[in-house]
Amino acid sequence: MMVPVEEWTQELNTLFIINRMQLRRAAYKILGDWDISDDVVQDAYIKVTEVSATQNIRQPLAYLFRIVRNLAIDHYRRGAFETELFGTEEEGLYVQTLTEMPEANAIHRQHLALVVKALAELPERTKRVFMLYRVEGYTHRMIADELNISTSLANILIHEATEHCRGIFLEKMT
Repeated sequence: MMVPVEEWTQELNTLFIINRMQLRRAAYKILGDWDISDDVVQDAYIKVTEVSATQNIRQPLAYLFRIVRNLAIDHYRRGAFETELFGTEEEGLYVQTLTEMPEANAIHRQHLALVVKALAELPERTKRVFMLYRVEGYTHRMIADELNISTSLANILIHEATEHCRGIFLEKMT
């Protein structure tokens, strides 16, 4: 049986007025935010009013709850995706300003100069192993194959170079 458009609109308005708080609570259970839940209920109202009365919806209240639920889930997923993609607004508060960068760059250059000095003091093979590991990203096995040494010797040389650099760095910092 077809319901006239005016009658459908009146029934829809009445359902929304009577059940607004329950619809809002249904959205809140998914979203956890009352303001966003209000927005979802309003979006659901707009969406339902666009539906033609010729569709003959048998359970309009259940239909309203289903639309609110679906819109809330869509909103939640979109928010989760955007947060993952763009991060939260608070993350932007911790970005260094341009005025802090020159000082940080100077400190990094000083640290790099200390590491270069420490590496210059190492035997050539130890320095090569360290550079392959730290700069080139080689594994112990790849270093061993490259230099025809055992993996345990590669590990020892990496450890020696690291300790030497750490010692030079700590010596200069104190």
